[in-house]
Amino acid sequence: MKKFTRPAVFFAAAALLFSCEHLDDFIGDGGTNGDGMEGENPVSINFTHKKTFTVGGEGAAEISAFDAATGRLFTVNVEKDVITVYDISNVDAPMFVADIALNGAGAPNSVAVKNGILAVAVEQEVKQDNGYVKFYDTESLQFISASKVGALPDMVTFTPDGTYVILANEGEPNDDYTVDPKGTISIVEVATGACTHLDFEAFNGAKESLLENGFRVFGPNASLAMDVEPEYVAVSDDGKKAWVSLQENNGVAVVNLETKTIETILPLGYKDYSLPGNEIDPSDKDDKTELRSVPVFGTYHPDAIAYYSVNGMDYIVTANEGDAREYEGDPGFVEEERIKDIVLDPTAFPDWENLQADENLGRLKITLTKGDIDNDGDFDELYSFGARSFTIWTGTGEMVYDSGNDIAQKTLELTPDTFNGEDGRSDDKGAEPEAVTVQKIGNKHILFVGLERNNQVLVYDVSNPAAPEFIQLLETSGDVAPEGVLAIAAADSPTGKDLLVVSNEVSGTVTIYEN
Repeated sequence: MKKFTRPAVFFAAAALLFSCEHLDDFIGDGGTNGDGMEGENPVSINFTHKKTFTVGGEGAAEISAFDAATGRLFTVNVEKDVITVYDISNVDAPMFVADIALNGAGAPNSVAVKNGILAVAVEQEVKQDNGYVKFYDTESLQFISASKVGALPDMVTFTPDGTYVILANEGEPNDDYTVDPKGTISIVEVATGACTHLDFEAFNGAKESLLENGFRVFGPNASLAMDVEPEYVAVSDDGKKAWVSLQENNGVAVVNLETKTIETILPLGYKDYSLPGNEIDPSDKDDKTELRSVPVFGTYHPDAIAYYSVNGMDYIVTANEGDAREYEGDPGFVEEERIKDIVLDPTAFPDWENLQADENLGRLKITLTKGDIDNDGDFDELYSFGARSFTIWTGTGEMVYDSGNDIAQKTLELTPDTFNGEDGRSDDKGAEPEAVTVQKIGNKHILFVGLERNNQVLVYDVSNPAAPEFIQLLETSGDVAPEGVLAIAAADSPTGKDLLVVSNEVSGTVTIYEN
C-alpha cells in the first residue's frame, strides 16, 4: 500500500469572480494540570463548570458569539431560524433578551461579533441559491444592512480590525445532485456592504496535480470549482490572510485579503492507520474498546479551523471530523459503503475474508470514489472518513503535528463508558473532532477541541506546536453534540476570568466553563 505521511503543497493564482450585491463537568480535578512557567509568567489552566442553560430543543444552540460591551451572547438557533440573545453579564444567571428574526430569509448558519456589530450568515430556503450576510446592532438589535453572498454561507468571521467579514459559502448540490453551485468565498466590507466574491475557476486546470497530492474532486460531472465546498474560516492576526477549510475535498484554501485572491490550495493528503501511534478502534461489533493497526487510510476532512502565531510563524489547527457525501435523490450520489459490502483485491488483502468480518473491518465505512487503483472493480486501498485527530500545520501547509490516536487514548482512559459515542461510532468516524479554537492565556496558547459524538471538549497547551500537551477533558451531563467552542478572554469576560462557551447542537444547551 502506498504510504502518505506528509501532505504536498500546491500553489496557484486565482482570479476575482464578481462583486456581490449590497442589500438594504470537568473530569478528574484537572487530570494532568497544565500549570507551568513560560518566561516569567506562571499560568494555571484548570477550567471548571460554571453554568449550563437551555436555549431550546434540537438545533437551538449551534454557534455562539459574544459582545463584551453589552455582555450578550448571540446563538444560532436553527430550531426557530432565529438568533437567540442572552445576557450573560451575570454568568450564574443568564437572562433571555430576545430572538432576532431573519424575516423569512432562510436558516442561520453562523454568527460573529465585532465593534458592536453582529454578522449572521443566512442560507436561502433553496440552498443552491445565493445566501446573505446580515448585520445587526448588538445593543438595539436593529437590522443595519445585508449583502448577498454565495450559495449556502456556512461560516462568517470578522477580520481583527472589524473592517471585513469573510464567509465560506459551501455551495452544496441539491439532493438529486442535478444542481451543484460553485463553492465560493465572500469578502464583505462592513461599512459599505461592498462584496468581493471569489471562486475556484482558476484551479480547474490543476485538478490532476492536486488529486495526486491528496486533494479530492469527485462529485458527478463536477469541475473543481463546482466540487469545492468551503466550510470554515480562520484569519491571521494582522488581517492579511485567511485559511478556509474545504472539508469534503480534504484541503485548505489560502486567501490573500489584501489582493482579495485565492492564492493557494493546500492538499492535506491521507493518514495511515497502519502506522504506530495512528491505531483506531474500527468496529462497533467486536465487544471491545481497543485500538489496533489496520490497513486503512484516513482522510483528514477538516471541519473547523483555527489560527494562531508563535514567534512570528503562522499555524493553523484543523479538527479532522470527516464527512461523506450522501445525496439520495434521483439520481443522487452516495459515496460511502461498509468494507464487508465491497470486493477487496486478494493480492493487496490476502486475508480479505477475515478483514471483512464485522468484528474486524467489515463495519468500517469507506469511500467508493478512491482505492480501486487498477480500475478492475475491486479495492486495492481503503480510505475512510476523517482522521480522528486534530492537526497543526504551518500556514503553507506543512504538517507540524498530528494528534494520532491521542483523542481515542485520552477519552478511553478518562471516560471509557462514552468512548466513541459509547462505541457506536467506532465504525464511522470515532469521536468526531468538529470544533476548535485557540486562546492566548498568559503566555500559553490553549487549544479547545470539541468532540461531537463524545459530547466532550479536550484542552491542550499548543504553545509548542510540535509538542502539544494534554491538560484536561471537559464534559457536562445533558450536553449533546458540541458544535461550537468560543473562548472569551479574561479582559472581555463578565467574570474577569477566561471563559469557554460550548454550544451543543442536539441538546440545545449552552455551557460555560471558567478558568
